[in-house]
Amino acid sequence: MGEDEGQETGLLRLDATYSPIRRVSYQVDNARVEQRTNLDRLTVDIDTDGTLEAEEILRISATILQHQLSAFAELGRLEEVIEEKEEAKIDPIMLRPVDELELTVRSANCLKAENIHYIGDLVTRMESDLLRTPNLGKKSFNEIKEVLLSRGLSLGLILDNWPPESN
Repeated sequence: MGEDEGQETGLLRLDATYSPIRRVSYQVDNARVEQRTNLDRLTVDIDTDGTLEAEEILRISATILQHQLSAFAELGRLEEVIEEKEEAKIDPIMLRPVDELELTVRSANCLKAENIHYIGDLVTRMESDLLRTPNLGKKSFNEIKEVLLSRGLSLGLILDNWPPESN
């Protein structure tokens, strides 16, 4: 007990450099299977302290290596995701102010009061929501629908990337 005397109760000493592996070596040789000569043979020699079998150590090591290298495999997928985001750009028409629709002053003011500043804000609204807008009567509502229709747009559209992050 000599070395542990004077130690605090509840203290557990650990060897931070513990490893069941004493020595590892590997060799890569040319291999041939029938007519194929462009193959390699990997020979791994693992010397252990006996707490784990060499085969188990190799399996664990391969799993760790695979996990570490998976970061490089993710690079291709990351580039695809970036390309998809670039492709999902917003139609420039949606970024135009509602003032460009040349609505009557009453209709334009009602939309601004509802924080509808861009065409994208307007077309993503449902008809029922727009009808509940204060001071927006049936005549103004029909005017908005007709102006949108003349531009090939309508209310209740679903825009995947709306509102834009910079908006």
